[in-house]
Amino acid sequence: MVTPENIKAYILQGLACEHIAVEGDGRHFDAVIVSKAFEGKGVLQQQRLVFQVLGDKMEEIHALSMKTFTPEQWRKQT
Repeated sequence: MVTPENIKAYILQGLACEHIAVEGDGRHFDAVIVSKAFEGKGVLQQQRLVFQVLGDKMEEIHALSMKTFTPEQWRKQT
């Protein structure tokens, strides 16, 4: 079974993150991801980047909901 820690590790293998948090029950997951790689990209482009990083691992994940932020956007959120 895929765990939130697995998903976090998968993302961190391909994307430098300033902050990442993943929660879930083994089938449905929620992620908050903050990365400089998102700068200059729209929300859909940011999410596509995460899906590209996850690649084939997405076959193991039933549902992934994510909120993506640039570091500047994240500072405004917190």
